[in-house]
Amino acid sequence: MPSRTARTAWNGTFKEGSGQVELSSSGVGTYDVSFPARAADDANGVTSPEELLAASHSSCFAMAFTNELGSAGATPEQIEVTAEVTLGPDPSGGLYISRSALTVRGFASGTDEAGFRAAAEAAKVGCPISKALSGVGEITLDVTFEA
Repeated sequence: MPSRTARTAWNGTFKEGSGQVELSSSGVGTYDVSFPARAADDANGVTSPEELLAASHSSCFAMAFTNELGSAGATPEQIEVTAEVTLGPDPSGGLYISRSALTVRGFASGTDEAGFRAAAEAAKVGCPISKALSGVGEITLDVTFEA
């Protein structure tokens, strides 16, 4: 299996500095990052490790979920996955990812709501990014089957 690479160039201190993260393997873009934007409610066009992690988790989960549905004989018709990653204070000091909340909405032919939900639960456990996030405070899952 291939490896993927991202690179960050940073200037300045932790709290006042800023940088750019480059998605090197794909070459799809370079994005500004900074701690002030990371800690603010409004990102103002600047990304953060948490947003990039949310993108990773939602896309990985979507792939794992559609694979689980297909393995159960269902055909994914319309699937939408959102991941909301929360940064919080670590009780032992510093910061940590306290939560990744997955929300999946959609429809798959060849299954019912129970089968759809079971596939989502299996994907939550089996998704490689979920496995990598084993140190996160909690990973939640909200599932809506839109028949």
